[in-house]
Amino acid sequence: MAAPSGGRAARGLSRASLSIHQPPTDLGGSMGGAIGEVKFQFNPDQLRLSRSADWHTEPAVAYTRGAPPKFTGSRPAAMELEVFLDASGTPSSTAVQSQVELLLSCCEVTAQSVDSKAPSPPWVRFSWGSFSTVQFVAYVTNVAATYTLFSPSGVPIRATCSLSLTEVASETKKQNPTSGALTARRVHRTVAGDSLASLAWREYGDATRWRVIAEANGIDDPMRLRPGTELLLPSAAELPSSHAPHPSPVRPASTPTEGAA
Repeated sequence: MAAPSGGRAARGLSRASLSIHQPPTDLGGSMGGAIGEVKFQFNPDQLRLSRSADWHTEPAVAYTRGAPPKFTGSRPAAMELEVFLDASGTPSSTAVQSQVELLLSCCEVTAQSVDSKAPSPPWVRFSWGSFSTVQFVAYVTNVAATYTLFSPSGVPIRATCSLSLTEVASETKKQNPTSGALTARRVHRTVAGDSLASLAWREYGDATRWRVIAEANGIDDPMRLRPGTELLLPSAAELPSSHAPHPSPVRPASTPTEGAA
């Protein structure tokens, strides 16, 4: 199969990517730590975006051309695209196989979500430069991989993957009347074994960000975290740039790695 007509992304051009994250630990939470990323060798030739709204009309004898429709809700956006992977220049490479396996894992429950008693496949975010229309959090509903070229030893070195993504629905964002900030926090009730470090790992993919949770809840002694305590967890988007999630998180210890603030 020939490379897409768009060609390999040249220097200076924005390259599309699909970042894969742990799912939230409860309904309404934000994405967790990074699992991996698929960087497109070739930007897509086309993207199929769709969005739909539901309307319902009840039969009524008083209207000659049918009763007025009633809006019943919007459906999440959906996107379909293809990912072209090619390592034919280095036949001994297993990069194509690894990337395909990463994409297929988007339809499998993560071990961390099982441990958190909230089983779920990963959540993903597709991004492509300033194309903001497609930059939404989603889950993968279908992955189909077709291997089209193999090395002499049988290792796949070229593949085309078709992806179907569905946007994760969220409530309409509202302004915080006191600060003007988006209300992007949620409440977590601690259980036995929870620590600020483990919560930071689940929320941001970086256990060293436990101070963010401590500051948001006025905690002076992070060693005293009793089961049943309700904590406000700022979303990753709410963190200052210095607190951005680390791309390669390290699993937390049972207690914070730093001293109390």
